[in-house]
Amino acid sequence: MIKKMISMALMATLCLSMTACGSGSGSTSKDSGKSVQSDADSGQSGDNGNAQDGSSAESDKAAVVDKGTLVVGITDFEPMDYKDENGNWIGFDADMATAFAESLGIKAEFVEIEWDNKALELSSGNIDCVWNGMTLTDEVKGSMNCSNPYCNNAQIVIVPAEKASEYQTVDSLNGLNFAVEVGSAGETQAKEHGLTYTAVSNQAGALMEVAAGTSDAAIIDSLMAAAMVGEGTSYDQLTYTVGLNSEEYGVGFRKGSDLKDALDEFFKASYADGTMQKIADTYGVQAALIAQ
Repeated sequence: MIKKMISMALMATLCLSMTACGSGSGSTSKDSGKSVQSDADSGQSGDNGNAQDGSSAESDKAAVVDKGTLVVGITDFEPMDYKDENGNWIGFDADMATAFAESLGIKAEFVEIEWDNKALELSSGNIDCVWNGMTLTDEVKGSMNCSNPYCNNAQIVIVPAEKASEYQTVDSLNGLNFAVEVGSAGETQAKEHGLTYTAVSNQAGALMEVAAGTSDAAIIDSLMAAAMVGEGTSYDQLTYTVGLNSEEYGVGFRKGSDLKDALDEFFKASYADGTMQKIADTYGVQAALIAQ
């Protein structure tokens, strides 16, 4: 219940923050309110993701059904993908991936990847998709066949709660040393705003840097902040201040993969029958859902 309240309050606060500071206009990698177009038809030629052009000759859908598993590339990113006390992957994205795999009559297999190498992991065939709160940037859409967006998000600034009053505008952030996940939308925002930063392996690591005092601030996804920052969370001594942009999440497949169309249809069906909403409620991301 605490996470749900934090999530809804955070999304509302971000909307006000981004309207006030006009920061959404600084983003060059978003496609808000528009469906992401497939970069290739499902019949595009190639050799199942291993050709030099990264396209798929045989049906990726048929291939995963034949092997019985959908291999999903992820990182540890609460509330989207993280492990429970028994070591099982859960979260909004993990549960949706599991449900999608089940709709194909197979199982989902989760593989942790280096986020900066996600496109390479996909094109090499090590994974079948990237499903981990992935921002639909121009770079991502250029290297993958992406699903329609399913969640709204933003990159936000995290600072120690005791210093929050000092950092309420973008201009006030100059001079701080940030921790950001390498290859992430947070790193992109740090670059675009000319901020000094240290790249770390994941967003959880960025929060640890701030909590330990080795970085002044972090830039992370608003959905992660709702789950991990503030009262009742793992980092109750930290808080969020400035919203730097607005963005959308999508799932990435190999170029030409027919799994993209299969997932878009699954999204429509699961949104219509309430499955997506129920899973979102479980992880406190219901305020961020995009109608399918």
